[in-house]
Amino acid sequence: MSKRDVFEYALLRVVPRVERGECFNAGVLVYCRAHSFVAARTHLDETKLKALDPDADVVGVRAALRAVEGVCGGGEAAGQAAGDDAGRRFRWLIAPRSTVVQPGPVHTGLTADPRAEAERLLDLLVR
Repeated sequence: MSKRDVFEYALLRVVPRVERGECFNAGVLVYCRAHSFVAARTHLDETKLKALDPDADVVGVRAALRAVEGVCGGGEAAGQAAGDDAGRRFRWLIAPRSTVVQPGPVHTGLTADPRAEAERLLDLLVR
């Protein structure tokens, strides 16, 4: 069996109308310290979004999800977080916020391949 390392993950939830508290999963954040890995994988179901809020800003929600992916990727797309290591970027992204795109609670697991884990979790919990 290949070496497995601890990883952390949190779901990204879309809450179109914060005052109503309704939400659905639209992505996953994965962090593995042993691999200095942080990534977000997203999938926006526009049908679900419009069912919860027919007037939802689809373009704005997509932009918010892309911004999370950008912070995870580092570099220029990460903005002020560009110089932060993977762990700091993950911790910043999982901080509670009252916006349309919100992180869920953090969970842990073991993986030999955090990149594949991100795809597996997206398929299992979002798509």
